[in-house]
Amino acid sequence: MSSYDPDHNSSLPTVNGDSKSNQPIVIPETAHQISTDSWLQAGFVLTTGINSAYVLGYSGAIMLPLGWIPGVLGLLAATGISLYANSLVANLHEHGGRRHIRYRDLAGYIYGHSAYSLTWALQYINLFMINTGFIILAGSSIKAAYTLFSDAGTLKLPYCIIISGFVCGLFAIGIPHLSALRIWLGVSTSFGLIYILIAIALSLKDGINSPPRDYSTPDERGKVFTTVGAAANLVFAFNTGMLPEIQATVRKPVVENMMKALYFQFTVGVVPMYSIVFIGYWAYGNKTDPYLLNNVHGPVWLKALANICAFLQTVIALHIFASPMYEYLDTRFGITGSALNPKNLGFRVVIRGGYLAINTFVSAVLPFLGDFMSLTGAISTFPLAFILANHMYYRARKNKLSISMKIWLWINIIFFSCMALAAFFAALRLIAVDSKHYHLFADL
Repeated sequence: MSSYDPDHNSSLPTVNGDSKSNQPIVIPETAHQISTDSWLQAGFVLTTGINSAYVLGYSGAIMLPLGWIPGVLGLLAATGISLYANSLVANLHEHGGRRHIRYRDLAGYIYGHSAYSLTWALQYINLFMINTGFIILAGSSIKAAYTLFSDAGTLKLPYCIIISGFVCGLFAIGIPHLSALRIWLGVSTSFGLIYILIAIALSLKDGINSPPRDYSTPDERGKVFTTVGAAANLVFAFNTGMLPEIQATVRKPVVENMMKALYFQFTVGVVPMYSIVFIGYWAYGNKTDPYLLNNVHGPVWLKALANICAFLQTVIALHIFASPMYEYLDTRFGITGSALNPKNLGFRVVIRGGYLAINTFVSAVLPFLGDFMSLTGAISTFPLAFILANHMYYRARKNKLSISMKIWLWINIIFFSCMALAAFFAALRLIAVDSKHYHLFADL
């Protein structure tokens, strides 16, 4: 997507040049559809992200390492901080009198060529890691459903991950761009509500019928690293790292409509997530599994339904987070026109299929979901959603900000820079520890 205004049928193909080279950044027009969707559709895109099957892991990945008070306060704080940081980026969408409909376009316009390239690299890493996690989740859902009906152990997690990657590839081939999801967002919401309501109901039943649980946090060496990793998971839960790309699909007035979508996400959208996270931890305490549906007890058919819905919702949610890469590839190779055009269809089969094949391979090799959430939060979510968001707003509105606002923005920049560094080392340690316990292509 480019700095493009369809209402005026003109593109602005360059942004500011790097201060050293003074060379302009050439930005192509997008091959995808923009400026057509309502704020409510954008709100459902955002809500689909935060209520994806990842929510089935937050009780174990966030509450278990932190405990009740830090966990609840941390989740509430992460909600407020994330809304604030996303609103900063949303308000810069038309900075300089043009629309910046890629994250890297906005960074490049404000800073220059180096920031353009760095932002694209960070965003690619962020979305690749999120997609890897989605494929792990989808594979875990298939295996969980399989084990409900068979104890033979024939269908192992790596095989389930391969199946998941193949289905995600089929969906990617059939849906040309983000706006084309439309009815699939409603389908995704339905699937999400099914597995969330089933998990909540069965967790409530288990919690009521169980003896008192132990809610003490793990007391072992490395607790500091585990806590920092949980903090990275907190910010990972709310932030897409692709807000300008989602905002690009929204019709004018684009800033006002995007703010409505964000308010929808952080009010109505967080209720299901809060419910399953808190009830799941309440029901199982420090025995909470990294995949909550492995904890619950109830009718086999009901648990199977929850796992199947989690798998299907994950396929749709992955497409959202892969869409910036698809847009880049389609624009780079000039893939426009009908989605059923043989050339376009063949391109998506080869290129999108190849991209997801790499995702699937990484997922099968290192299927440590919680660790990937921590690493993603450290490497890219902190820098994109917090550090860069605050500094871009400072840089773009510097002459209009009060002294107190400037100080506040710099406090955020410094604090989240320190958190990102700490979370990075914590995530590496967690992966190293898990790698000692589990071999590559582990059947977790």
